[in-house]
Amino acid sequence: MVSSRWCLEELGKIFECHDRVGMTVLPIFYRVDPSDVRNQTGTFAEAFAKHQHRFGEHNPNIQKWSHLLTKLANLKARPSEPW
Repeated sequence: MVSSRWCLEELGKIFECHDRVGMTVLPIFYRVDPSDVRNQTGTFAEAFAKHQHRFGEHNPNIQKWSHLLTKLANLKARPSEPW
């Protein structure tokens, strides 16, 4: 997901609905540690480095996407281990 600009933009739209009309967002972290999402570490750090290289380190989208991922990871979530 994080390697896809389109998916990150969709995450922004999901949170627009969440913030505007109270849509429920239920993240499921499948084979991903939520702290890697929250802090953009591990594979998330690698993907963000590629986005920074591609779009420029100070591109406002990079900061927006980072904020959205942190916001997502801070929501109550279900771990994928039971599945």
